[in-house]
Amino acid sequence: MADQRIAIVLFNLGGPDSPEAVKPFLFNLFSDKAIISVPQPFRWLIAKLISSRRAPVAREIYGHIGGRSPIVPETERQAEAIERVLSDLNEDGGEVKCFIAMRYWHPFADEAAAKVAAFNPDKIVLLPLYPQYSTTTTASSLKDWQQAWAKQVGPGSTFSKSLETKEICCYPEAPGWVEAQAALIKQGIDQAGGVDKVRVLFSAHGLPKNVVEGGDPYQAQVERTCAAVAKELGIPDLDWVTCYQSRVGPLEWIGPSTDDEIERAGRDGLKIVLAPIAFVSEHSETLVELDIEYGALAKEAGVETYIRVPAVGTHPAFIRELGDQVRAVLTSDDVICPEELAGGICPGNRP
Repeated sequence: MADQRIAIVLFNLGGPDSPEAVKPFLFNLFSDKAIISVPQPFRWLIAKLISSRRAPVAREIYGHIGGRSPIVPETERQAEAIERVLSDLNEDGGEVKCFIAMRYWHPFADEAAAKVAAFNPDKIVLLPLYPQYSTTTTASSLKDWQQAWAKQVGPGSTFSKSLETKEICCYPEAPGWVEAQAALIKQGIDQAGGVDKVRVLFSAHGLPKNVVEGGDPYQAQVERTCAAVAKELGIPDLDWVTCYQSRVGPLEWIGPSTDDEIERAGRDGLKIVLAPIAFVSEHSETLVELDIEYGALAKEAGVETYIRVPAVGTHPAFIRELGDQVRAVLTSDDVICPEELAGGICPGNRP
């Protein structure tokens, strides 16, 4: 990669950076066609209604963690760590730099695209921080980026360089991702006093059932992640369950739900070690939903020990894996996607 400038764009959902940002953040979320799939102007009206109704509750939730989401500072630390593991690509005049594009709040894809254009790269690598592919996360973020980048290279723009863009699709069973999860869960099991009378709950963000039935591979990929991590733990007869959190609205969601599994563990007289299996950084759904709300639920359900495993964050194995993913895509086809997981509408399955 001598003399090449490589821009790595990291994608995540983002979060409000102040109490005042909560309502517009929610409006942006529910305005996304990938989230509310009704035509305009009805989607705009629905987004206004939901964001107005949910904003007071959401502000209270964020109040538990300082009034703002920590996801951007966490992603900035991940960006710095990725740059360090790829520092050898800076030799011979090259340069690697990470940029952050959040889907529903600053820094938006438009802001990231402007910074990438100013960096004047020779190659761009698109790296979603969603290990499992979904139309509601990965696909939405990549589409948002394509629209933002088109403004930088379209008619009237000053950026005219022809360059390659490489895309990483998903990495649900990638070795470093699995290793990091297993290492953190093992620490949680040790903290619980060993595996005896412990149930490991792998908790992922849920999806409406009709999204999965429409071909979204997210649930299948989450389950593959859980199986791979359980195998990596190497604990015979490990008691583990895949479950789903953050259910909202009247639609039927995929299950089982995390709260139901917490109550079941209480009835079974088991300790809980709970791992966020689809989140790579801390935010309201780990720090509030898992720690505070589900922690209280576990106590009510009679769970003797409730241990929440931290998100992988900048765990060395995870960061090393992201670096390996970047290295691989730079010398491969446009999309990296495990072939056996490229089902449904996963982009790795496209012509």
